[in-house]
Amino acid sequence: MVSMASSKFVFLSFFFLVLCLSVTAKKTYIVHMKHQDKPLSFETHRDWYSSSLQSLSATPDEFLLYSYDTAFHGFAASLDPEQAESLRKSDSVLGVYEDTVYTLHTTRTPQFLGLNSEFGLWAGHDTQQLEQASRDVIIGVLDTGVWPESKSFDDSDMPAIPSKWRGECESAPDFDPKLCNKKLIGARSFSKGYHMATGGRGSYKKPGEAESPRDKDGHGTHTASTAAGSPVANASLLGYASGTARGMATHARVAAYKVCWETGCFGSDILAGMDRAILDGVDVLSLSLGGGSAPYYRDTIAVGAFTAMEKGIFVSCSAGNSGPTKATLANVAPWIMTVGAGTLDRDFPAYAVLGNKVRYNGVSLYSGQGMGNKPVGLVYNNSNNLCLPGSLDPALVRGKVVVCDRGTNARVEKGAVVRDAGGIGMILANTAANGEELVADSHLLPGVSVGRKFGDLIREYARSDPNPAAVLVFGGTVVNVHPSPIVAAFSSRGPNMVTPQILKPDVIGPGVNILAAWSEAIGPTGLPKDTRRTKFNIMSGTSMSCPHISGLAALIKAAHPEWSPSAIKSALMTTAYTQDNTNSSLKDAADGSLSNPWTHGSGHVDPQKALSPGLVYDISTEEYISFLCSLGYTIDHVKTIVKRPNVTCSTKFKDPGELNYPSFSVVFGDKRVVRYTRELTNVGPAMSMYKVTVNGPSTVGISVRPTTLIFRSVGEKKRYTVTFVAKRGATPMAKPQFGSIAWGNAQNQVKSPVAFSWTTLL
Repeated sequence: MVSMASSKFVFLSFFFLVLCLSVTAKKTYIVHMKHQDKPLSFETHRDWYSSSLQSLSATPDEFLLYSYDTAFHGFAASLDPEQAESLRKSDSVLGVYEDTVYTLHTTRTPQFLGLNSEFGLWAGHDTQQLEQASRDVIIGVLDTGVWPESKSFDDSDMPAIPSKWRGECESAPDFDPKLCNKKLIGARSFSKGYHMATGGRGSYKKPGEAESPRDKDGHGTHTASTAAGSPVANASLLGYASGTARGMATHARVAAYKVCWETGCFGSDILAGMDRAILDGVDVLSLSLGGGSAPYYRDTIAVGAFTAMEKGIFVSCSAGNSGPTKATLANVAPWIMTVGAGTLDRDFPAYAVLGNKVRYNGVSLYSGQGMGNKPVGLVYNNSNNLCLPGSLDPALVRGKVVVCDRGTNARVEKGAVVRDAGGIGMILANTAANGEELVADSHLLPGVSVGRKFGDLIREYARSDPNPAAVLVFGGTVVNVHPSPIVAAFSSRGPNMVTPQILKPDVIGPGVNILAAWSEAIGPTGLPKDTRRTKFNIMSGTSMSCPHISGLAALIKAAHPEWSPSAIKSALMTTAYTQDNTNSSLKDAADGSLSNPWTHGSGHVDPQKALSPGLVYDISTEEYISFLCSLGYTIDHVKTIVKRPNVTCSTKFKDPGELNYPSFSVVFGDKRVVRYTRELTNVGPAMSMYKVTVNGPSTVGISVRPTTLIFRSVGEKKRYTVTFVAKRGATPMAKPQFGSIAWGNAQNQVKSPVAFSWTTLL
């Protein structure tokens, strides 16, 4: 009897173990189906997908997370690897891919960009007319949700919601649909991929966040208000950057799609958000998030963005915050606007005054009680220099200012670590990784950030002086800073490793110390122990530059509703500037050197000029397909992106660089001659004549034919061919070089950067 009970126990334990293993093994997979293969017996594609899963499970609806209709042809399901493999063998399945996790790329801006009302922006029209037109433009923001009570979403004087809008505001325990209005016209959440990963069955085991469009993080509210926030007077972060906060397109509508949660943004949720936004009727999609670079058919955002582009929706994405390392770009598909980050002409000065009376300049957004004028002890611990949680000895740091090296953990967390150990101030010193770039933070204790050079001098003083001391002083807000803009060191860099023949990033926009609306569910540092609450916050990242461009695209769309997304992108790229406010070439914050197109793309956006660019490089869907067919992908991979059953790739480019892109990336490889033909469309007046100007390194010959283009009518298209020749005797070099091609007349300069590489390697 005992042995039977024992064996029964062993069997049940084994059964339970198998059950646990089978549950643990389940992951989210995105399944790409042959859309046209749906049998007539199924009323909807969802019914067909559910049936496809029936052979794997008696309860297929439990496994089916999403059925995609537009952005992707297929579904997302919770499967174990064996089930996924079984699906791959089906003739109707084009591909089965494991879900990917993407990450967020964490009031003076309109004035800095020339969007204040005194300027006439749009040829033949004034700012008021442009604002009127932008009321019909809808910006969809895929992010961490929205704080609907923010004044940035006030709908005073907004007319009725455009009739084309098919979206809605979801109801949730903490989100009343009535909080939406004529400004914030949509709010949805997509969390099935997140819940699948966090429900104990995936590798992201964190307590589940409530299903709701409400923003508990702050990032989504910040990006949405940057793109299209209503003007809010007397906005500031605890007194810093005081003034009127407003978005780029103040009269455009906002729809928030929450796809990012505590542990990241899951591809299955992003795709569902894009799918819904396209069906809802957005005109612009803004995504301040991304992952690493991957082939386009494996890139969820690229796949969804292709459908958006085809339907006339402009897609703007952040380039990533992995600079200054080269080849770190995200979101590089040519139908996406890839946005890097630069500084504004505003700063938040603070100073570290050492016991030897030497004062070092830095930045800070600290807003509490200051330290006074009397220096206190200064400490720098070589072994615990990163100020990681639990690493500081209170006996050594109590009552002192602590020098912390930047890196590894969050900048604001370092301040909290110092405070918790009894320190009364922090100097956050850059290392080689961040160079001279300064990002201001709203620290929990007096804290000043300094660049690498000053950081090294302070570290040396703390090591060598027998009684090192310091006091921190805060200088508030200053404007009209020179030089600006400067490219942010964190802004991700080229070259484009997915398609080296397409130059990325496309442009840079304001992305350092940006003031915008904030969630009142969280403090300005985002730390749980930060009990402060503020309606606005100052943040940095390509996450901040991306919605600037999304808002500007909305303005251009309002001015030119007939323009394609490619035409809007071209207008922003060819009118961008590459000189700062001292009339010098743009500089790189990483080391103070001159920036280049792998860092700033075509340059910093200039919205006034972009509204009347003269000429544009337009690209049709068919041309994008010819581009994809030139990449060596299988037909099934191309179909994953373009969602057309009859794609044959009978027409394709010899070289992906033949795409009619507004910039050039010339990869010589084993060739000496590279020749591209481009087509320009006249969006300026009839009878316009343009002459070409070329600029390039001495190692490359550049010739353009013809050298003059005459456009007799509006909408007329003209082609030119440019030949690049690597001169004999020029040894193949790893170091890239750069140039430009510009078509100009008295009214317009239509400029394209050119990058030259002699090898496909870095």
